[in-house]
Amino acid sequence: MALRKIFPHLIILFFLLLNTIELFALPARRQVINFDFDWKFNLGDISGASKEKFKDTEWRQLNLPHDWSIEQEFDENLQNGQRNAWLPGGIGWYRKYFELKYIQDKQVYIQFDGVYHQSDVYINGKRLGFRPYGYVSFLYDLTPHLKKGKNVIAVRVDHSNAPSSRWYSGSGIYRHVKLIITSPMHVEPWGTYITTDKISNESAQVDIHTTVINKNITARDCRLETIIKDSQGKVSAKVSHVVNLVSGGSHTFDQQLTIQNPRLWSTDSPELYTAESNVYKDEDLVDTYITTFGVRDIRFDAQKGFFINGENILLKGMNLHQDAGCVGTAVPDRVWERRLEKVKSLGCNAIRMSHNPPAPEILDMCDRMGFIVIDEAFDKWKSMYYEAYFDDWWQADVESMLKRDRNHPSIVLWSVGNEVSEASKPEGVKRLKMLVDFVHKYEPSRLVTCVVQPSRAEDMNPSGFAEAMDVVGYNYMEPWYKKHKAEYPNRIMFGAECYPFYRGREFQYKAFVPDNPWYDAVENEFVFGYFMWAGIDYLGESSGWPSKGWPTGIINTCGYIKPNAWFFKSQWKPEEPLVRITVQYDGLDMDHGKAHWSWPKLAEHWTFPELTGQVLRVETPTNCETVELLLNGFSYGEKKTSDYANSTVVWYVPYTSGTLQAIARNKGEIAASHVLETAGEVQRILVSIDRKELKANGQDVAHLNISLVDAEGRLVPNADRLLTLKINGPGRLIGFDNGDLRSNESYKANTRTSYWGRALAIVQSHRSPGRISVTISAEGVEDKSVVIRTEE
Repeated sequence: MALRKIFPHLIILFFLLLNTIELFALPARRQVINFDFDWKFNLGDISGASKEKFKDTEWRQLNLPHDWSIEQEFDENLQNGQRNAWLPGGIGWYRKYFELKYIQDKQVYIQFDGVYHQSDVYINGKRLGFRPYGYVSFLYDLTPHLKKGKNVIAVRVDHSNAPSSRWYSGSGIYRHVKLIITSPMHVEPWGTYITTDKISNESAQVDIHTTVINKNITARDCRLETIIKDSQGKVSAKVSHVVNLVSGGSHTFDQQLTIQNPRLWSTDSPELYTAESNVYKDEDLVDTYITTFGVRDIRFDAQKGFFINGENILLKGMNLHQDAGCVGTAVPDRVWERRLEKVKSLGCNAIRMSHNPPAPEILDMCDRMGFIVIDEAFDKWKSMYYEAYFDDWWQADVESMLKRDRNHPSIVLWSVGNEVSEASKPEGVKRLKMLVDFVHKYEPSRLVTCVVQPSRAEDMNPSGFAEAMDVVGYNYMEPWYKKHKAEYPNRIMFGAECYPFYRGREFQYKAFVPDNPWYDAVENEFVFGYFMWAGIDYLGESSGWPSKGWPTGIINTCGYIKPNAWFFKSQWKPEEPLVRITVQYDGLDMDHGKAHWSWPKLAEHWTFPELTGQVLRVETPTNCETVELLLNGFSYGEKKTSDYANSTVVWYVPYTSGTLQAIARNKGEIAASHVLETAGEVQRILVSIDRKELKANGQDVAHLNISLVDAEGRLVPNADRLLTLKINGPGRLIGFDNGDLRSNESYKANTRTSYWGRALAIVQSHRSPGRISVTISAEGVEDKSVVIRTEE
């Protein structure tokens, strides 16, 4: 019995020791060590916290990624608080101790993938550097400052000027941190550059430029062997070259390889290869560096749009910010993966990273899942907090994005700015040319864009701003597409930000349904893409208290798909027959934010007891030829989709409880159907989990979708209740959300009121295997318990 009690503690001790041994026993080759765990944190500026002997025993211990703003209370009185979700910034300190038993003949870097912002980093009391921009990866060489035994990293993060972005930025070390340990002779961090310019069905020429550094105290022979492998691990090509590297010097190897019968990367078939760079010092293998890449041909045509591997495709895109609702900007990898799965399920094939370089893991996912990506460096240039730093830091920050991200096949465009206020001014044109020229010189394989806002639509043409970029991004300027095309026939253009429903600001109606700006891209083949603003609701940039964010995406902060989304799926996935029932009712309790983003209030249920006998507008978006609507078996007839705008058949139905069914047909045959049923009283809690087994790595997560349902399991949308969640076992609650951006409830509390009968809880594993028991309670119903297992 006593052994059972201490066994879990022994397991934890074992894993902690294992992690320490990993740091102690350094092999000859490269190690990339997860450096996210066991940091100490203090919110508030403290004198002397950078010093090696500083006493931090009272500080809070936590793991990264970490966003301290999302943990705070909402404050209606914050100046410009709507930009940062009414959450404060401040100054925070992080400290981490680590031991390296053997450091002779080793090169050690620390890599931060994102710190927001104005960070100072110290090692053993010595300042390594300052980085003001909060959206880029950066690293420091720790080698000269390390010592045997205990070392300490200290990081000061200054977000006292919050809000410093137009949207929620979070605060802290909000992305992953890695410790990279190599031989003195090694591939430079992000030191490979791979292009595939010559491609046919029979072969692909792969050009690889690899920079190797020699930190040895003497000159040594360096042999670089590069091996290309396909997704199954089969060797596709190999090459080797030798040079003599002087001490402290570097050399860029230019190697050319040929892949026979290449598997091309595309949105439908995202095939990936790896380049294995093996560095030999004399005859000893001292470093192995792996780069993932894809073989694909892309081009833009001013008349026909975008081509990949010779196929002309229209980009069906979304703009996505980096926060994820209840977890703020400290987003676990699996949370992002689930969000991308959601947008992919709707037919989205392209993402604009608005308005900053994303976490590198997101780009890895886009490579694997088949998304086209526009990687963006900045929002504004000389506005917001970055104005004070732009002249000194723009080049380092753009280079950081290009160097880190240049091998991702998903990326097809670089963006150097968004809605910059200088667009119509000579200094703006000069600044844009400076940025574009730098990108062309550093990474010439892709074109460069900058996105223009509506107020610059007319005056940007004579200013020369649009002509200074390769591709022009238009924000909310559908009415100018044809006009500008006639005036500038060689202009390559796309809708970088588009309303998700109405056509521009004109609110034109056709058959009682407003046209969707999506059709402006479809009908003008020279417009190569439509990017919705925004695909997923996000924190910040709200319309004012009590709203905490932007609520007009087609997916809410919980990842739940809204009724408005079905129009897009019907258009973006025409190969998948679809019909859905949505109900328009102005009395619905919904937060729409800014007026010119508003669209009709839509629900996807048939539970309106207070409206019995009233006529409701029912909409059935579809990609089928006809739709028939039945209420309790009574048919309202069959209608042709072609008679209605937006592929949305409209009905007017007196409400009565029961079953509402839509049947869609192609050539007279049933192709799709959808049913809504009136719900009864809440009888129980229903919980569905995306994954019931997690890795016991302290970072894996499960999403618990919580619903209040009646006896038949039907969602009850009009009986929201306070939910309480309790966890036992090796896991923790990291976020509790309901999708209602007006709520003042804390995202980190274990209580949350359901919204439209639903809520989302995100549970994260600890670093020990075991059984996580989660219990959800609500007034008037039995508790619901679920089990999640964590394994090594």
